[in-house]
Amino acid sequence: MSQDSPTLFPPSQVVPVLVPMPAERAYSYAVPDGMSVVPGSIVRVPLGPRLVAGVVWDGDGGSVDPSKLRPIDHVFDCPPIGGQLRRFVDWVASYTLSPPGMVARMLLRAPAAFDPEPMIDGLVLSGTEPDRMTDARRRVLEMASDGLAWTRSGLARAAGTSLTVVDGLKAQGVFEDALIAPRPVVAAPDPDYAQAELMPEQAEAAQHLREKVAGGGFSTTLIDGVTGSGKTEVYFEAIAEAVRAGRQVLVLVPEIALTAAFLERFQDRFGAKPAEWHSDLAPRTRERVWRQVAEGRVRVVAGARSALFLPFKELGLIVVDEEHDPAYKQEDRVFYNARDMAVVRGHIGQFPVVLASATPSVESRVNAGQGRYAREILSGRYAEAALPDIRAIDMRRHPPARGGFISPVLVSAARATVERGEQALFFLNRRGYAPLTLCRVCGHRFQCPSCSSWLVEHRFRGQLMCHHCGHSEPRPEACPSCGTLDHLVPCGPGVERIAEEIVSHFPDQRVIVLSSDMLGGVKRLRLELEAIAKGEADIVIGTQLVAKGHNFPNMTLVGVVDADLGLANGDPRAAERTFQLLSQVTGRAGRTGKKSVGLLQTYQPDHPVMRALVSGDAEAFYDREVAERERGRLPPFGRLAGVIVSAATRAEAEGHARGLRQAAARSNEIMVLGPAEAPLSLVAGRHRFRLLVHAERKADIQGYIRAMLSAGPKERGSVRVNVDIDPQSFL
Repeated sequence: MSQDSPTLFPPSQVVPVLVPMPAERAYSYAVPDGMSVVPGSIVRVPLGPRLVAGVVWDGDGGSVDPSKLRPIDHVFDCPPIGGQLRRFVDWVASYTLSPPGMVARMLLRAPAAFDPEPMIDGLVLSGTEPDRMTDARRRVLEMASDGLAWTRSGLARAAGTSLTVVDGLKAQGVFEDALIAPRPVVAAPDPDYAQAELMPEQAEAAQHLREKVAGGGFSTTLIDGVTGSGKTEVYFEAIAEAVRAGRQVLVLVPEIALTAAFLERFQDRFGAKPAEWHSDLAPRTRERVWRQVAEGRVRVVAGARSALFLPFKELGLIVVDEEHDPAYKQEDRVFYNARDMAVVRGHIGQFPVVLASATPSVESRVNAGQGRYAREILSGRYAEAALPDIRAIDMRRHPPARGGFISPVLVSAARATVERGEQALFFLNRRGYAPLTLCRVCGHRFQCPSCSSWLVEHRFRGQLMCHHCGHSEPRPEACPSCGTLDHLVPCGPGVERIAEEIVSHFPDQRVIVLSSDMLGGVKRLRLELEAIAKGEADIVIGTQLVAKGHNFPNMTLVGVVDADLGLANGDPRAAERTFQLLSQVTGRAGRTGKKSVGLLQTYQPDHPVMRALVSGDAEAFYDREVAERERGRLPPFGRLAGVIVSAATRAEAEGHARGLRQAAARSNEIMVLGPAEAPLSLVAGRHRFRLLVHAERKADIQGYIRAMLSAGPKERGSVRVNVDIDPQSFL
């Protein structure tokens, strides 16, 4: 598991350097006399008129006279990118059909971290005695007597005195200047700080994971446990074993907001928090985390999918929490699934990978069933707490009041819950107030000017917003088409509209709305999640954010406002995703042992997803889904890839897509469907067409698409082509 020993390039040598741009290969640069680089060295090189950071790559730079090449400008004082991570970058680029430079770009997200952190000015005792002694001076000298270097402010604070006292001693020569190493971002975790008391099932699973970590080598284990079964405590034991063995650990989580609760649980177990890595971090913090991960000073990182590309010095375990979550799929520039790539990184580094979920993906269940993954089953909740009683509300028999969206059955259940002093959650996976606004007089519908989608009303902000390109405009008083005042009506509910209805039913209760686009961002979201956990809200209304791993001790009722919402599209994973989402959200109820209920408002109570949820028979649902996938040769029994062609005009996009289709070779193993206009045919002013490539499981789908792109028309003008291997979205 050690990194490859570096090969030193001699001076006046030609070396390949991978730069963070859409280049298909590394560029050749000369190494000036007096400069030494190795594969993985982070360097600054000229690229056109600019200087950019790059990574010295493997292989030779070609048989070119070094004097005819531009030289490397600077070598950063930074640990080289290890051989395992370089191989991982090459693998991801090849698998996803992405330019290697764009994958390498994800390694170089913190350019200010390439130089060492500056040392901190400090003081250390010189051995000289002060001319006179006071109580304040005595306290300062006692604190500094340990022989360690202190900062001025730290020493004054620890001694309970002012900076003036410290400065006076310094002026008399009692202290001399010293340099202090930069403080670590987080303290080192203690694997023996506070071991949890595990239930028998947990203890057995934890022991299996400890053995895999201690034994070394690659393995993938799926922790398949019901909501509230203590999966986190189980994989914490694997983390503890890795830390004891001197290895670094990466824990991937799907949502930034989810990390707050995780960080606290981690601190309770290990006595210190892990380092965080996500887009909401302050730039300086990101730089320090990147640097200290590369130096091996940070031992555990909890982060979003991009943390997979951090330059760990000695990575020995990856945990993917909520492994089924679609948030692990990146669909921008480099299209990849962090769950699958985590398994690849573990295989390249020869260390264990742990996947955890209460509702595993069908792919992971099949891999476990076929023996590629080990599977640890946690069938009961921690401390034998009961799972919620799930029931369907047939909306055909119990419709809401006119103008409302909540059945009287759910309203009555919520009233009984809050009267007992317990909490209720209303779940609707739709942001804003209403998904469509129209004029009752002329029928005008508010549509995004740059996308083929309706504008969503956000009443809290007084805006109509596009959730695809970010366009927003004030909600007008009059129809822009016919000019009629006060005749604009919202159609359908979002969480803000449900909140309005809830307040009308429960005017005296404390209500919180949780949604990712509320003002205040992640900070406010974390504070509100904490308030809910402390019982400072009676009723919570939320989107899918509330379905992800949160522990609300006093929540005993979960009402799903529209359980059918995810079933009404052509996505082959629609049933699986709906089952996962509703299982997760109803799993927020009764986690501390109180009797709890989940109510699903549905117009399709006989749908297989609803029957599986109500009966609690997840195995029957998975068996049915797996059988359907196998019949259709869909993943994991076949392979899919999306080819998305976009352009400034519809004719350009369609013409290029048709040209690619004509260039596709005939194959008995691979079929190309389309081109067809994408369901979201216009996004941010770009027209979109899709091709779907469907292949047998063992077919070389990447090679086939490479050949199609090579033989087809080249990208010109505004035309852009994106390839999505293993697509999660078909919009």
